[in-house]
Amino acid sequence: GGVDGSFTVLVQPKWAPRGADRFLQLVKEGYYDECRFFRVLPGFMAQWGISSDPAQNTKWRKKKIPDDPNVGRSNARRTVTFATSGGDSRTTQLFVNFGDNSRLDEQGFTPFGEVVEGMDTVDAIYSGYGEQPNQEMIQKRGIEYLSKHYPKLTYIVTARVVE
Repeated sequence: GGVDGSFTVLVQPKWAPRGADRFLQLVKEGYYDECRFFRVLPGFMAQWGISSDPAQNTKWRKKKIPDDPNVGRSNARRTVTFATSGGDSRTTQLFVNFGDNSRLDEQGFTPFGEVVEGMDTVDAIYSGYGEQPNQEMIQKRGIEYLSKHYPKLTYIVTARVVE
């Protein structure tokens, strides 16, 4: 919902090698295809990374990756960062920063890439539901839950690696 367009993330392994590797692995597996931006807070960030397919969520949910040390790259506008709920807890969820979120730098949120094309598309992601979608319900019911209760969510049609 809300936007047609594309955006390009330039992955920077030097910033966060484990995060970069996980992101590329998930893109290559098609994990982010049909993924909804389920948490969008204007001026802060747009979050995605819970699959529309509950089977994929079961497969990946417990596959945590260790934290990447922050090498001085801040959570500035355009940067892409994995969500975390504490040390070594990153899995599949990530977000793009809409603004300067440097306060996240010391909390384990280490950027692994940046939007280099299509930030206007990112800025137009539907934000009308805020934080309403229940993440546990997305994990369990996927697209069925999202389509019924949050039909306007912006989603990724296809994510792919471009060399």
